[in-house]
Amino acid sequence: MSNKTEGVHAGEFLLSEANGTRSREEVTLAATASNLPAGQLLGKVTASGEYAPYSAAATDGTEVAAAILFAPAGISTEAQRAAVVARDAEVVGRLLTGVDTAGEDDLFALGIVIRP
Repeated sequence: MSNKTEGVHAGEFLLSEANGTRSREEVTLAATASNLPAGQLLGKVTASGEYAPYSAAATDGTEVAAAILFAPAGISTEAQRAAVVARDAEVVGRLLTGVDTAGEDDLFALGIVIRP
């Protein structure tokens, strides 16, 4: 019998967020060759305005963390719509994917506080 690992559920990384819909946005994700988990840090591609996984080493705009993916997103050859946490929230750091010190600082500037 094989073991299965359950991923992070939609919004599971959230501790608190602003009233109403202030913390969330609907954005366009760039095409992706891999599944993206809920809690994935995202940056905004300067040329297209689409969101893609955050990478501190990038030079296309995704080197700045701009949001956190709310729910998992599947592999797609085309851009797709997604909900993100973009501001004013507290999140569980261990449930985030792709976070580093620079990304944490970027999120803090957006009012997103990472808790242990």
